[in-house]
Amino acid sequence: MDRSLQNTHAKLVARDIQRLTQSPTESNSFSLLGGACVSRVETVGTIISRDLTPKFLKFGVDDGTGCVTCVLWLNQLTSSYFSRWHPDTILLLASAARKQAAEIRIGSVARVRGRVGSYRGVMQITATVVVVERDPNAEILHWLECLRLGQSCYRILS
Repeated sequence: MDRSLQNTHAKLVARDIQRLTQSPTESNSFSLLGGACVSRVETVGTIISRDLTPKFLKFGVDDGTGCVTCVLWLNQLTSSYFSRWHPDTILLLASAARKQAAEIRIGSVARVRGRVGSYRGVMQITATVVVVERDPNAEILHWLECLRLGQSCYRILS
């Protein structure tokens, strides 16, 4: 398997994210139809759902090819995962996550970057960065980039 995309945010549309298959050799990697291996993705679409809890924000992104569930964790201050991190770093991460969560509204177009994974058999993105797009062309430009990269880099089979 081609691991050249392993630590890169692969630009994909929802349809391609949903078609990812678990890598047989690595638990945190997924294979594209063309054989490339990815663990991080970037997608752009319209926010269609929003469910806020004290620990996380779960939201859906629809780009016209399908919908992807995204999770933005908000529990940096209480999670044992961050216990060894420097307190200033944890505060910065928590502040950034809360700010991003406040900007996510149904109907807005957002760019989501994060780690791709499977939860209960459904592909989802654990978001590290969520940016609400101001450019009305952002979604179309993302589509064009996905088409170009799918043919030239990812070798995605239709």
